[in-house]
Amino acid sequence: MRHVTFVDDNDVTLLESGTAFFPALIEALDAAQYDVLFETYIFAEDPTGDMVRDALIRAAQRGVKVRVLVDWIGTEHRPAQRLGAIFTQAGVQYRVFNPWCKRGIARSHRKIAVVDRTVAFVGGINVNDDWLCDHAAHQRLAAPRWDFTVQVRGPLVAQIHDEAQGQWLRAGRLKLKQRIELFKEMRKEPPQTCKYPARAAFVVRDNLRNRSTIQRAYLQALGRAKHSVLLATPYFAPGRKFRKALAHAARRGVQVTLLIGVGEFPIQDAVAHSFYPKLLADGIKVVEYRKTQLHAKVAVVDDDWATVGSSNCDGLSLFLNQEANVVVLDERFAATMRAHIERAILDGVPVRAEEFAHIGWLRRASYGAAYMVYKLVMRIFAIGYA
Repeated sequence: MRHVTFVDDNDVTLLESGTAFFPALIEALDAAQYDVLFETYIFAEDPTGDMVRDALIRAAQRGVKVRVLVDWIGTEHRPAQRLGAIFTQAGVQYRVFNPWCKRGIARSHRKIAVVDRTVAFVGGINVNDDWLCDHAAHQRLAAPRWDFTVQVRGPLVAQIHDEAQGQWLRAGRLKLKQRIELFKEMRKEPPQTCKYPARAAFVVRDNLRNRSTIQRAYLQALGRAKHSVLLATPYFAPGRKFRKALAHAARRGVQVTLLIGVGEFPIQDAVAHSFYPKLLADGIKVVEYRKTQLHAKVAVVDDDWATVGSSNCDGLSLFLNQEANVVVLDERFAATMRAHIERAILDGVPVRAEEFAHIGWLRRASYGAAYMVYKLVMRIFAIGYA
């Protein structure tokens, strides 16, 4: 298990939802001079997807080396094929992660863009319309999807670039000449950047050296928490270690608040509900977000620790998927992230222990059954990665 390594002198900017992220991304792509690495789980066939696709193509047509990696499950087979044909014709290098699930159910759930090794974007935002549901492209949401990405400048960008390039290599078969060229490229010194105050770390989860790195980052922060923890996640079904860390923090007097998205997948809601009695008994505040689709995977601990990324707090993200988060040690950034989460909590519905206690036995039994099924499925999936 690799340790979380922080790097000084970074500028980390929080971008809320696609309205902030896509203009910043396209501005960076239009300014690209020599290299773009782009990863996403979903690359939708909608006006937002067309806008990003066209910006990537414009860069390639200027002579920029553009590499795009999408996930086969997230982008779906036929859209991925159509996208690949368009990109290939336009000179964009294109690959699909784990086509036809040849490597089991492994998914590249990461959302990363690196431009000229000077600016990087890491977060939870897919390439799709904020107003359309992730899993039902024609279903319009009641309000724009709630999600975040960070824009990073500074020394950390070199690490993000190297990881994205490594993922590109793992996703394809390269000839010897191509491997030599990429090795030479990786040895180049990254461009000099200005120094900024934020300490930050780039943490990934894979099935090789980083099987528990993202969870470890969370556990370390929860173990050191002194007064508050705010955590927002679309799906809540972490392992025992994670749940115990939340409970221990609450028992120490730390104010622990979970903001959980509901209403997207009934089975996932039932699994989350199975944890509520224990969470509430441990003094953890649980709030359900029902305003729109909560897709953010963010947290703030105390006044100076925050994370933004692609990793949900569930078994798929913590134990199976390929994921990527940025962890920031900076009071200003943490305060900004905290303000966003607190506003979302005001839009949520608190779960009260007395109300939950009056739920009928049949529904309560269904929650327990959902958890047992979920646990069994996760164990089956995990066999291939043990």
